[in-house]
Amino acid sequence: MNMKELLTSLLNAFGFAFWVEILTETPNCTYYFGPFMTQQEAQTSQFGYLEDLEAEGAQGIKVRIKRCKPNTLTIAEDLGNRVEPWILPALSGQP
Repeated sequence: MNMKELLTSLLNAFGFAFWVEILTETPNCTYYFGPFMTQQEAQTSQFGYLEDLEAEGAQGIKVRIKRCKPNTLTIAEDLGNRVEPWILPALSGQP
């Protein structure tokens, strides 16, 4: 790991790294790309992510550069409480 990666990891650990947050209306998702050491790095990198999402057919795209520490990199709002047939729900009170 080089010094820049180490510093970026440290900034991210404390929530001070910059992330590209992209919200799309279709599909209704929030994507996080990063971490980046500077706001300028994040701004420069956003164009590649936008191109990829547009190529996949995403619509209603909004971009924000912000300092944060996302727990999840992709949040799909329109999937709701979709139940996969191969996943059995865990019921409380059962071993």
